[in-house]
Amino acid sequence: MPSTARDAVARFLDAVRFDANGLVPCIAQQHDTGEVLMMAWMNAEAVAETLTTGRVCYFSRSRNALWRKGETSGQQQVLKDLRLDCDGDTLLALVDQTGVACHTGRRNCFFRAIRDGELANIAAPLVDPKELYGA
Repeated sequence: MPSTARDAVARFLDAVRFDANGLVPCIAQQHDTGEVLMMAWMNAEAVAETLTTGRVCYFSRSRNALWRKGETSGQQQVLKDLRLDCDGDTLLALVDQTGVACHTGRRNCFFRAIRDGELANIAAPLVDPKELYGA
């Protein structure tokens, strides 16, 4: 990576206010439609890898490891732009999502809402999760 790109990544990382666990929330949004796809966490290494490779990488708290979106399922996110909010404590990743974003097989993770006084699923899976991740 050219030094100017390294410097830009370093300046971006310096501006991020990571929490006590070294994480920052990142909202993924489809770049051309504005659809909010998901929220996940990033650490400094995930942010740097995302900016360097152009492929979105998160930090999995349950696995305590980097999580390269689509690594298992093939449902990748290609970065179009990574933005930092005014407080420096939340990221917005504008992405081009391949397939579904949610591990439940839905296009996005925000598929539950109150309907008729009950919590209801308002979107059906588009893909069986077993097809994405195996049995």
